[in-house]
Amino acid sequence: MASSSHYHYHREDNDQLDSMFDDLSEEDGDIFPEPKERKKRIFIERNREEGATKLWNDYFSETPTYGHRLFRRRFRMNKPLFMRIVNRLSTEVPYFRPTQDANGRSGLTPLQKCTAAIRQLAYGVGADTVDEYVRLGETTAAKCLHRFAAGIIHLFGDQYLRRPTPGDLQRLLFEGEERGFPGMIGSIDCMHWEWKNYPSAWKGMYSRGTGKPTLVLEAVASYDLWIWHTFFGAPGTMNDLNILDRSPVFDDIINGIAPQVNFNVNGREYHLAYYLTDGIYPKWATFIQSIRLPQGEKNKLFAKKQESVRKDVERAFGVLQARFAVVKNPSKL
Repeated sequence: MASSSHYHYHREDNDQLDSMFDDLSEEDGDIFPEPKERKKRIFIERNREEGATKLWNDYFSETPTYGHRLFRRRFRMNKPLFMRIVNRLSTEVPYFRPTQDANGRSGLTPLQKCTAAIRQLAYGVGADTVDEYVRLGETTAAKCLHRFAAGIIHLFGDQYLRRPTPGDLQRLLFEGEERGFPGMIGSIDCMHWEWKNYPSAWKGMYSRGTGKPTLVLEAVASYDLWIWHTFFGAPGTMNDLNILDRSPVFDDIINGIAPQVNFNVNGREYHLAYYLTDGIYPKWATFIQSIRLPQGEKNKLFAKKQESVRKDVERAFGVLQARFAVVKNPSKL
C-alpha cells in the first residue's frame, strides 16, 4: 500500500517566504544586479568619397598635383608598377574589389586600400596614421596591409620569389665571372630585425647582445639586388651557422632537383656553384670566405675583392630598409 503526504498548504506559509526574501534583499542589494548598459560603437563619418577624390587628383589624374618624382618617393615605386599591382589585386583578390554597402554607398576604392598599405610599408608608421589622408580606420588599415602582403605573395610570388631558373643561373654565372669569381651566384648573410610586440615568455630565447628580442632573416642576393632566397623567423639568439642548419637553401641540391651548372677555373671544370660568405660559415665547397690574415699581394688582392663583392647581400639589406622603413623599425608582428 503506497504512502501519501498529509501536508496541507496554508496562506501563512507564503507570507513567511515573502518576508524572508524581502529581508535578504535588504541585506544584500547586489544579489540581482541590474544589467549594464551596452556601449554603442562610435561611428566616425570619414567622408571616404572625398578622400578617394583627393587621392585621385593628387596622384592618378591626367594632371596630378604631385608628379612622377614625388610619386616614386612616396610610394617607393613608379606609377605604372603601382597601377599594375592595383589592377591585379582589384581583379583577382576579392578584398580589393570595389563594393557597395546595404544603402548603395560605395566602399573604399582599391587605390585607397593599396595606398594605405604602401604608406605603412614605406614609412613604417602605425595603421592609425593613414586615417587623416586616405580616410579609413585603424583596424581597416591594418587589414589592408595584411591582405596586401598576402595578395602580393599569391599573385607575384611565383615570379619574384622563385629559385633561379637555368637562364637565371647562366646570367648570374656570367656576371660572377666578369667580377672575378667564376661559379659565384650570390652572397649569403643574415639580418636581425628587432621584435617589438614579442611574448614576454620568449624574450630570453630571442634576445642577444643588446637585450632586445630580434627575428633573423637569412637571404641570398645577387649583384642586381635580387633576393632570390629567404629564410625568416629564427630566434635572435641563433648565429648564422645555427640558422644555416635549419635553412632550406640547399634543399634543391640535396633532393637532386637543382639546375645543372658548368664553369671552368684554371682549366678545371666544376658543376657546383658557390656563394660568398663571411668567416662564420663552414668551409664547404659551396662557400668561399675571405682570407683572415692575407699574406702576399695575391692573397691580399683576393681578400679585398671577396670582401667587396660579398657586400652585395649587405647592400640589399640596406636598400630594403631604406626603401621600406617597416623593416628598419621594430617589428609589430
